[in-house]
Amino acid sequence: MALTSLRTPSFYARRAGRAGRAGVLASAVALAALTSLVNAPAAQASPPAPISAAAARSYLATVTPAAEGSLSGYSRAQFPHWSTVSGTCNTRETVLKRDGVNVVTDSACASVSGSWYSEYDGATWTAASDVDIDHMVPLAEAWRSGASSWTTDRRQQFANDLTRPQLIAVTDNVNQAKGDLDPGKWLPPRTAYRCTYARMWVQVKQYWGLSMDSGEKTALVNLLNGC
Repeated sequence: MALTSLRTPSFYARRAGRAGRAGVLASAVALAALTSLVNAPAAQASPPAPISAAAARSYLATVTPAAEGSLSGYSRAQFPHWSTVSGTCNTRETVLKRDGVNVVTDSACASVSGSWYSEYDGATWTAASDVDIDHMVPLAEAWRSGASSWTTDRRQQFANDLTRPQLIAVTDNVNQAKGDLDPGKWLPPRTAYRCTYARMWVQVKQYWGLSMDSGEKTALVNLLNGC
């Protein structure tokens, strides 16, 4: 997918930096308590934690690479999304609220304010329209890796998986640049996130029983060996 011009982010910030405010307290006990409170929202504003690098390496050691399948018959409609999660909130809106900070939604569950830090490129956005929900393992990649033989119900579960680190809010243009590419062809431009990205990718493929081609596996092994 073509990469459109990147807009200038509203501001750049690391959520973890908020913990520094706790330094104003003299008491060590009070400091620890405040740090816990400050860190809690940041820990929630992200996908589920992926498996460890060691666990990912162990799994990759068992993987026999397989050639990618055909895209014949593929369409995004084969992976129904976004599913209703609760009330008027669907999966996209749920991830926007989960991954954002101080997110306010209207009666239709649409995000009307808040901020979203994109782990892929380090940009922070204050408009939900600037954010895409990325499928860690893209739908087309899943189709070529075994999902073509799944039932529509299973593909729907995959496309709306909130339990594994399969969905993440990121800068829309960066997500479009990724397209349906695997880690052998694309990695997040923010290098500090690449180890986490690899762990997430491996966990999703492992859980859903999806195959890996040789270039994909080699890239993951090389990346994880440095984590």
